Amino acid sequence: MHPSFLRRTLAGAALLAAVAVAPPGAQAAAPTPTRVDVDVRAGLATVDPAALGVNHAIWDSQLGTPAVSDLLKDAGVQMVRYPGGSYADIYHWRDHTAPGGYVAPNTDFDTFMAGARRTGAEPMIIANYGTGTAQEAADWVRYANITKDYDATYWTIGNENYGNGHYGSAWEADEHADKSPKEYAATVLAYAEAMKAVDPSIKIGAVLTMPGNWPDAIVGPGDAGSWNQEVLTRAGSAIDFVDVHWYPGGATPAETLTKPAQIQDAVHLLRQQIDRYAGANADRIRISMTETNVDIGRNTQPGALFLADVYSRLLAQGVFTVHWWNVHNGMGDVTEVAGQTDYDDFGLLSSGNCNADNTVCQPPLNTPFAPYHALSLMGEFTDAGDRFIGAGTDNPLVSAHAVRRANGEVAVLLINKDETAAQSVALNYHGFTPASGTPVVASYTNGADAVTTAPAGTAATQTLPPYSISLVTLRPANAPVAGPKAPAEPTATVTDRTATISWPSAGAGLKYEVYRQNGGASELLGETTGTSLTARNLEPGRRYTVNVVARDGAGRQSAASPPLTFTTGTPAQAACTVKFRNTNDWGNGFLGAIDITNNTAAAVNGWTLTFTWPTTWQSVSNGWSATWNSSGRTVRAISDGTLAAGATAAVGFVGSYSGPNVPPAVFTLNGNVCTSA
Repeated sequence: MHPSFLRRTLAGAALLAAVAVAPPGAQAAAPTPTRVDVDVRAGLATVDPAALGVNHAIWDSQLGTPAVSDLLKDAGVQMVRYPGGSYADIYHWRDHTAPGGYVAPNTDFDTFMAGARRTGAEPMIIANYGTGTAQEAADWVRYANITKDYDATYWTIGNENYGNGHYGSAWEADEHADKSPKEYAATVLAYAEAMKAVDPSIKIGAVLTMPGNWPDAIVGPGDAGSWNQEVLTRAGSAIDFVDVHWYPGGATPAETLTKPAQIQDAVHLLRQQIDRYAGANADRIRISMTETNVDIGRNTQPGALFLADVYSRLLAQGVFTVHWWNVHNGMGDVTEVAGQTDYDDFGLLSSGNCNADNTVCQPPLNTPFAPYHALSLMGEFTDAGDRFIGAGTDNPLVSAHAVRRANGEVAVLLINKDETAAQSVALNYHGFTPASGTPVVASYTNGADAVTTAPAGTAATQTLPPYSISLVTLRPANAPVAGPKAPAEPTATVTDRTATISWPSAGAGLKYEVYRQNGGASELLGETTGTSLTARNLEPGRRYTVNVVARDGAGRQSAASPPLTFTTGTPAQAACTVKFRNTNDWGNGFLGAIDITNNTAAAVNGWTLTFTWPTTWQSVSNGWSATWNSSGRTVRAISDGTLAAGATAAVGFVGSYSGPNVPPAVFTLNGNVCTSA
């Protein structure tokens, strides 16, 4: 019996005795284990060579030192960012100055690059948009890649430039008279042209906002659209990736650890914006996440659990690099979190400093904090070329992520977010049979000084300590045998109830199976010897992700195709039409306007409009022109009025959101699905 379970049992003994007396010999039922499903047929993104990243900053005297570079190498860091967040928009690389800010000795560009090379990491460089010029950026490219042959590929134009005051808040330096996204986009075009004239092989990134984070969806004064819409529309043709940051906050550690569940919707909306606004060949534009961290538990276990969950979710959704903010930062407010001292320090490593009266000091310089150990587990979990695969659980306190490796191994990362209780998990595999015997498990537990590795449990059962991260590595039962090549990414033609999914042939004599992702246990939609399949009886307005798997005559199975995500439509002809619009947005709320048209020849006497929010973090505060009520995610607008044949009624509401604001896709009028205009 695990000690935490024993504590819970003893604590409840008095209450149980007061309620009932157990019959002699009775035994308490064991708690139901958390179900974990892992499915190799649910292929997600492939891990990029630059996947695991961190931020360096020119105020950090330890930047590029052998001790720090080696610690980052040991953690598996593959990309390092320079010169440090908002300092990028005041930094001048040639004379290594940042007017208005502190620059530590021995933190110049060459020192940074020496450290990056010692770590074995690729650089991500931020060109100065706020107080620099396109010529200065082009000269930096020339120095880096022509003079010094550093082969620095990734260059972002500025940092958080939407924070220049255009939307009210101003923390980012910006000397441009015009602070609008239109001006930023025009300058990105100029920088890209000048920088690529020096080295056409570099990749240029533009700063966007993460959906659901301020100022996402806000339309500033004089703008034709939001920051993302304006930048993508005007500069999409010149960029190779977009760069976003994500600080989701949370009033408590428990709330903070719910935030990673927002990532799939946020990345989906961002990808949707890129495809909609960036013009031809928008699918070439990749996504980087170069800053993230937490508000509570930055140096303790909440930060570690958050890092492992967020990096895994972002990489699985195709974000090519994820960076923690940052390597060193310094002490803030000292508190106790989950029984451990937290220094409110954004850094992965201790700065070794003390508070103002020297009553509290951090551990010695460069001592790793908890998120560092989570990052080192990520370095063990993923490597370039590994493929994320579907994984899911039936317990919100347990997260699961999985990758399939080239050697046939499956690695499963399990995160227990319960601060006080261990979690027993039952692992189920689909399309994969693990070898018998005891697997090797690497774990990081609350308050530990290092990751521990030892054989533990079985392939089917594991016990996760409270507030822990566990990496289970599983060998296949049989040596991998070459099968058919994986089908290429499919395409789909959709209606409200069907999707015809098509893909190129992967070879002669093959059967194809089409799977719908559903957590960690995919659903077989159908199989065929052809190269298309029509899935029927789908739900209108629902998002689906599918993979195609090929199987040869000997039963050997290919890897899954790249995933395809599509959303079904609404009926082409229906008794009603609904037009939904977000008419004004302020970053955590908006005005929703809905026009309802009666398409029938008869009047509708009394009506109820119903829709369901796609997420749990969206709600209606109040509304007008109908009686509004909500139950869970279901919203109803009720009217006792008459909607004449061919007539349109207009209603509206105030909506709130605390994550990606995914618009509702399906509306019903008196139970009938309407056409969405």
